[in-house]
Amino acid sequence: MNTESITQSETLFARAQQVMPGGVSSPVRAYRSVGGQPLFFRSASGCKVLTEDGDEYLDFIGSWGPLILGHAPQKVVGAIQEAAAKGTSFGAPCRAEMELAERICSLSPVVEKVRFVNSGTEATMSALRLARAVTGRDLVLKFDGCYHGHADSFLVKAGSGLATFGESSSLGVPTASASLTHVLPLDDEAALITWFEQFGEQAAAVFVEGIPANCGLLPQREAWWNYLREITRQNGTLLIVDEVITGFRLAAGGFCSLSGVQADLVTYGKVIGGGLPVGAYGGPAQWMDMVSPEGGVYQAGTLSGNPLGMAAGLAALDALIEADGWRRLEELGQYWESLLQPLLLREEQAGAPLCLVRRGSLFWLCFDAAEAPRRFENIPQSGAERYKRFFHALLKRKVMIAPSAFEIGFLNLAMTEDDLKQAADAFAQALEESR
Repeated sequence: MNTESITQSETLFARAQQVMPGGVSSPVRAYRSVGGQPLFFRSASGCKVLTEDGDEYLDFIGSWGPLILGHAPQKVVGAIQEAAAKGTSFGAPCRAEMELAERICSLSPVVEKVRFVNSGTEATMSALRLARAVTGRDLVLKFDGCYHGHADSFLVKAGSGLATFGESSSLGVPTASASLTHVLPLDDEAALITWFEQFGEQAAAVFVEGIPANCGLLPQREAWWNYLREITRQNGTLLIVDEVITGFRLAAGGFCSLSGVQADLVTYGKVIGGGLPVGAYGGPAQWMDMVSPEGGVYQAGTLSGNPLGMAAGLAALDALIEADGWRRLEELGQYWESLLQPLLLREEQAGAPLCLVRRGSLFWLCFDAAEAPRRFENIPQSGAERYKRFFHALLKRKVMIAPSAFEIGFLNLAMTEDDLKQAADAFAQALEESR
């Protein structure tokens, strides 16, 4: 990279490291997995971001998913400005909070009542507490590679056995807490049978992402979903679908409406906040009414239902509905896939297999893979090395993708076919350079 073009980013990052762990507020931003200098951003508009050095990049990160309309869409910005002028926080009910709840309940096939929180982590943590109260059980099952936030119960990795106690993947997580979370591989009905035979009567909940998207993009077979739903019902275990990423990005009612999966509870994150910090969990009224003050499941937050986040979420959802945004996102996804397919063929002919996985406006390139993996363990670890070179080759061409081989890319409604064509040209050059 041209060091002159990142002078401000270098200076700011050096300062940030003196007062913030790693110089960042979230680990992936430090570029540790790809190397090099993280960029500092000054502003963003549409599908472009502008660094402190004045360099503009086409952005496929989109704040990790919630910016479905693109950066700073006028309808959302206007709604935030109008709300802010009336007060930034009340610590009390507001109209927008009620209206966004009504909108979510009308769109989701699962949610009869919803509770707002401030992040996806808060949502999954609270949903787990509710599931334990509903069932009177303690154990929770998650799947290897799936991410459900950074609460103690979810910072757990798979152990060595098929049906195993989880092991903490972070310092500071008590063994007793980690031991209540078990981990299985995705795409494996036999593993589910074995686990439920041993632990079914103790299982409060199974957590799974609608489309596992924090360990690559790993859509699961319909038959696997059907079996998971069946075996959880048989054992009186709640099936909780984490829609922090899929939420209202894939369809008006999220993954559950698109797939027909009948979740017991769902969790949402930033995707419902129009770019502001928002989360939520919801489900049938009979269970949600167990949450305080109606019931004995305590959960609270001063900034939950914050008027700015509620206004942004309403504006974003309304804009999507008015524009039939999900149809357009699928069109863009299909066009993007058509642009990348010739590149995949070229890589295969060059002896450098590369796989594209796309669902709607979500996409992922898996290096060194001839076909799409469905389990985290089947993602070639060797691909991460080439991804580093590819990442920096794209940066040189003013295209920004996630600084991790295991994170996915996001399209947004501010993108045009011309934007994607230019990006595909950059991808072609970067693939050749990184091979």
